[in-house]
Amino acid sequence: MDPHVDLQQAADNSPPAESTDPPPRMTRHQILTLISLASVNFSSMICYSILGPFFPHEAVNKGASQTVIGLIFGCYAVCNLIGSLIMGKYIVQIGAKFMLVAGLFVSSGCTIMFGLLDRVPAGPPFIILCFVVRSIDALGFAAAMTSTFAMTAKIFPNNVATVLGSLEIFTGLGLIMGPPVGGWFYQSFGYEVPFLLLGCFLLIMVPFNIYVLPTIEADPSKDSFFRLLTKAKIVLICYAIFTLSAGLGFLDATLSLFAMETFGLSAGYVGLVMLGLSLPYCLASPLIGYFTDKYPATRSWFMVIGGLATATGFCFLGPAPFLYVPSQLWLLVLMLGVIGFSLGMTAIPTFPEIIGCAYDLGYEEGLSTLGMVSGLFGAVWSTGMFYGPVVGGLITQHLNFKWAAAVQGGLAFLAALLLALCYLYERPRQQSTREESRRKDESTPLLAE
Repeated sequence: MDPHVDLQQAADNSPPAESTDPPPRMTRHQILTLISLASVNFSSMICYSILGPFFPHEAVNKGASQTVIGLIFGCYAVCNLIGSLIMGKYIVQIGAKFMLVAGLFVSSGCTIMFGLLDRVPAGPPFIILCFVVRSIDALGFAAAMTSTFAMTAKIFPNNVATVLGSLEIFTGLGLIMGPPVGGWFYQSFGYEVPFLLLGCFLLIMVPFNIYVLPTIEADPSKDSFFRLLTKAKIVLICYAIFTLSAGLGFLDATLSLFAMETFGLSAGYVGLVMLGLSLPYCLASPLIGYFTDKYPATRSWFMVIGGLATATGFCFLGPAPFLYVPSQLWLLVLMLGVIGFSLGMTAIPTFPEIIGCAYDLGYEEGLSTLGMVSGLFGAVWSTGMFYGPVVGGLITQHLNFKWAAAVQGGLAFLAALLLALCYLYERPRQQSTREESRRKDESTPLLAE
């Protein structure tokens, strides 16, 4: 018997709308699939974050200005945005499994090639190749992550948030380990070794994923991204996702310099401070995923409360000048922890909520819809990752870090407020719909066989 049959049968089961029953025990092949998807998240994020400690220094030595270095990082987000939309739209035609494996293969090759760029002559040749390799790598990353989200929702339909929360542990670990691992290998062995090792690791994952991942057959849908955005709730959830990634991008670009200048911390201690953001997110994500899967009605308010907590964290991060609170290192670390935990509260429920909204709009339950939702999620996330460093950096440059963090907190507060108003508006309508459905059921005569 084909070992993927049980997994495919499990994938074909549609998720219940509201259920508090415990999810069924995972099969052996579902567990292997979960390991495979976790390895994709971990390896993709560690490759993304490895550049931070040493690439800017190498790029300056090769004749790149600070502006050009920022654009090299920024082009990754732009190409990821475009790639997410395209891959999400055509995931059925391309095939989710092939898309994931091909994305891993492309990312592995680009990672290895990026490690060889130190041999390229300084000046325009180096800069151009950095843009080309980084852009292609972003497309590979978009393919891998879009198919990962879609396959997660298809293979684990009854506990999407739980599985996504568990996978976010490995996403966080990749972000945590990338800078110190890259910095240590760079100091010990030079520029090439970190990229060669990670590229080879990605390459090894290709045959493993070919064997483990199931092939999911589906028919292409005639629906589009644009109809998803006709529902106000989806637009507001997308805005919330945008504020989350913008906040993370803003912190990546500005926090280290602020901590060094304000508290006199070294680069190593800044890395430890950043753990205050990553660790709470890693720990909170699986717990929030499990809770929101068991009680789906709580997803909306988790996003609202998480947005309010994120806004509070950013306002006290500096703290904001209008609060008249002096800067304290313990307060900075505490607020990073609040932001990390609240990011998990807001981010984990967003994906299953958008899926539910898509089904409410009449989208067919299948891989095509899941691919479009995954592509939309990736595109909005990439938009925030581009906006955060650019706009946050400009505000920091013209004002200061405290005001820039306060602006970011304002964006998160606005998202929470709009979501709360949306849910309060929809709640009476949902209750009336349920009561009407219940009355119809009570008035329907029972037919005896």
